[in-house]
Parts: sequence; C-alpha cells; structure tokens
Amino acid sequence: MLAEGSLITATLSQLRKKEQASFTKVQIKPVELKKELFYQFAYVYSNKVTHENLTPPEAAGRMTALFEETFRQGLLCTAEADYQVLISKKFKVSILTKSPSKSATNLAHNRKKRYVLEEGAPVPFLVELGIMNEEGKVLARKYDKFKQINRFLEMVQDVLPNLPAGRPLTIVDFGCGKSYLTFALYHYLAVQQRRPLNVVGLDLKADVIETCNLLAGKLQYRNLKFLVGDIADYNELDQVDMVVTLHACDTATDAALEKAVRWDASVILSVPCCQHELFNQISNEVMEPMLSHGILKERFSALATDGIRAKLLDILGYRTQLLEFIDLEHTPKNLLIRAVKGQQEDRSRLWSEYTVFRDFLHADPYLERACADLLPEGAGASQSKSQ
Repeated sequence: MLAEGSLITATLSQLRKKEQASFTKVQIKPVELKKELFYQFAYVYSNKVTHENLTPPEAAGRMTALFEETFRQGLLCTAEADYQVLISKKFKVSILTKSPSKSATNLAHNRKKRYVLEEGAPVPFLVELGIMNEEGKVLARKYDKFKQINRFLEMVQDVLPNLPAGRPLTIVDFGCGKSYLTFALYHYLAVQQRRPLNVVGLDLKADVIETCNLLAGKLQYRNLKFLVGDIADYNELDQVDMVVTLHACDTATDAALEKAVRWDASVILSVPCCQHELFNQISNEVMEPMLSHGILKERFSALATDGIRAKLLDILGYRTQLLEFIDLEHTPKNLLIRAVKGQQEDRSRLWSEYTVFRDFLHADPYLERACADLLPEGAGASQSKSQ
C-alpha cells in the first residue's frame, strides 16, 4: 500500500497505554518532495504537532512499529477502499473493509495556495489600502491581512448560490470601520463576479466614513457608499439580501441580526465582539466551579451568547454555522456566524432545545426579546425572568 503509493491518508489512534507516548495520534499522508514520493507523519501532541517525512520503506517500518508498540486502532484510506485496523490487547488483528471515503489528491507538498484575490496581478483597492504595490506584489508586513481578506471572500464564495439572481443585490455592512472587507466584498461581487449590486457601509465614526467615501470615489465604485449612523436607527432600506456585521460590540450584534431577519436577508455574516450581556445574567449552581472564575465565565458567556444567537437564527428560518475566522485586528474574537435562509425545520423542537438551554443558564437574551413577535408562541417571556 505504501510502496505503491495507493495510501491517501491514515490515522493511528487509541494508545495502548496513556503513558506510553507523549503524542496521542499520528496522521499520515503522501507528499511529493523533489519529485519523489514520501510519507509525512504528523505526531499530534496536546499542544503541538510535529512532522517527519519518510521514504515508502521507512514509512512502512514506522507504521508497523507504531501498531506493534503504541496504537490499537488505525484507519487507512485508499481510492479503492477504507481499511479499519483493530488490534486487541492480546494483539489479535481485525481488518474491516469499507467503501472508499477519499479520492486521490495532488501530492505536491509546496503547491501554491489559490486565493480568491491572487497575488501577482494588481487589485486596485488593495493597492490603495497599502496591501499590494502597483505590480501586484503583496507587501510582507501586510500578508496576514491579504490572507484574512481572502478567507472572508472564501466564506462569501460558499454562499453565492444562496443569493437572489436576476436582479441587483443589496448589501449592508454594519460597523464597517476602515472597510477592508467592504471594499473586498464589492470588488469580488461587482468586478470579478459582475453582479449588479448596491453596498452600504455604516459606522459611527464620521472621519472614517469620509475617508471610505473618498476611496470609493477614487476607485469608481459607483454603487458603494458609506454613511454615518447607528445600527439600531438605520431604516433607509425595505429589503436587504446580505447583512455583514463585524465587531459590533455586545448587543449591537444582536441589533444587526434583528435587522437582517426582519429584512428577510438571504445571507448573514457576523463576527461578534465584546459579548457582555450574558456575563451579568448567567447563574447556575451546577456550573459554579467554572462561573466563579471571572475569566472562565467571560469566555463561557461569549460562547453561550453565540450558541444562543445561532439557535435563534435556526428557529427564525436560517441554516446557521459557526466558523473560525482570523480577525483583521488579531483579537481573540475569531468566530463568524454564517446564516443562510433555508428550509423551515421543526420550529417547536428547535424552540424546545433553545428554551431548555436558556433557562438552564437563567439568561434573558436581547435577540430573543427583539424578535419576540417572530418567534413561536410564548417567546419573549423567558422562564428566567419569572424566577
């Protein structure tokens, strides 16, 4: 299997003895180095991963040794079949054959990552924002931002089929700030995808908004405008197809989500920030060993807040995902809520799941109160308020 190059991936797990090895599992995949076949062994520790590249004969010997000395289980995937290896305490070996779950991939170890915005060809807004030079080369100190912008556009790319076709799109970016991602979104949809659209960026900082409008004019982005305003007070549009909200602090994120839901937006992209509301509400004796520590309570409150938002969006007719998003400002706020309008699920079941969790925490979330008239009957009067 290793010698022929038919192995696509392998994962060895289930330590024979916990104290036997400092790593907990090993992942194996073929790579091409200087046009020769090697197998990369990734040793997974609790806080790091180390790598080792071995020739096929060396890899076969190492895998055999790991099965004999360290691990009791392995999953080996080839294009023809998956093989699950089970080794008992008495070294009895069982091999189960399953239908293949993987297909062969490019082995090039150092293959170039393909971005939505490619390096090498100048992109006007990236040049103006000082991320690229006029030849299209990304400046070394700005490469992280270049990757982060592309990560955001990859997430947008995934939801393109969910946006309406045959008419101009309307997009609102609440709390747009310096608007790196607003410009990226406009360029990707209007220039690369040639979609007719109108984009509005909204922020409270008048000087930032003035700068963004000047840049939009210089780039001749005619259907991109920036306004000074507050999320909760913005009522200039009757229908919006996509709502973007990045780092709206605390319940300002919820205000933006409520706007998106009432607009019946097809897509919502939100990176929450500074979730303070639940920190002052959560109370549970069972969880006291954790909640009694401020830093743990703060982190749990943020996660619980985003979990509540995601479940409420599901109840309101969206299919919601929480994705890792590397933030432009390098803060720990790196979760993105991506919700697309989807087929209505069993709202009563979703509501029941939500209320059990909400009442367990004694929480009274802003988003539930704001959308009470859109939620199942009985919403907006949480059990926690009556206790």
